[in-house]
Amino acid sequence: MVSQPVPASIEKSPFNEITLKHNVRVDFHPFIRVQGVSLKEFMSQRVEVLDHSAVIFTSRTTVDHFFRICEEARIAIPETMKYFCMTEAVALYLQKYIVYRKRKIFFANGSFTNFMELVVKHKDENFLIILSEPHNPELPFTMEKLKMRFHKVILSRTVANDLSSVDLRSYDMLAFYSPSEISILVSQYGKEGLPTIAAFGESTARAAIESGLEVGIMAPTPQSPSMTKAVDLYLTQVAGGMVPEAVVLAHNTQSEDFIKQQEAKASRRSRLKVSDKISKGKAKKNSKTAKTPDARGTNKMAVKGNSAKNVARNKISTVKKAAPLKTDTSGTK
Repeated sequence: MVSQPVPASIEKSPFNEITLKHNVRVDFHPFIRVQGVSLKEFMSQRVEVLDHSAVIFTSRTTVDHFFRICEEARIAIPETMKYFCMTEAVALYLQKYIVYRKRKIFFANGSFTNFMELVVKHKDENFLIILSEPHNPELPFTMEKLKMRFHKVILSRTVANDLSSVDLRSYDMLAFYSPSEISILVSQYGKEGLPTIAAFGESTARAAIESGLEVGIMAPTPQSPSMTKAVDLYLTQVAGGMVPEAVVLAHNTQSEDFIKQQEAKASRRSRLKVSDKISKGKAKKNSKTAKTPDARGTNKMAVKGNSAKNVARNKISTVKKAAPLKTDTSGTK
């Protein structure tokens, strides 16, 4: 079971390949639905969209509600506005509302670290983060720790769907895409007797593990950049007689690891600057010393000067002594 809406075209869905390759059935049951906030609720947040130079989107839903609110509030987005997206799919979805231009649309590969590296490269921008309530606080928390300029705005809310008719324990695998879905799963079905959990994103996997669930599949990873690839790899291992190990996450979150990396880089840059200043100071001091003759050099020059004068005087004296007296042989004076 996949906790997403049924694709418009099943044949074009990547999960259709899973069905054909592994001879399994895939059902779609969205756990949540997203409701947009009203214009009045948006205005009550007192966020000026046009005061920002860049907008951050974490999903296609946030894109829809951003442009909906802008239209309702009659906010004309300038062409100079930049857009930062968590994945390429979200970036391409922007074509529904704007002309796609690479110089103003930036996207990551879906991982939090890759996305933050992208954002840090443009740290001089004033960001507006489009969020849904509830949301993962890692992004604003990390940007605040890095002292970046940003504001966040809530443009939608997540509510639970009616799942009373769905027997989750009849499935062999449940695929989830957000921590909100994990929260609904535990509150409505408990933790016991559930099938294998597949989680997209570290925040979803962490929410499941902290809720007492065992996660067997996680994406994206270097080996599995998408959920379908992760499920495909898992089913291939099971068919080969292997027992895949449960997902284990480090104690630190991605945001904490990223902040430490940035602090370490800043510390190295600071040390290099100090070292560079010291080197420049020494070079400048040596240059001044080379240009200014010392006392010994001055004395040597004085001695050499006096010696030359003495030699000249001695030569003159010797010439005077050696010169013979002229005698007048004519007898006249």
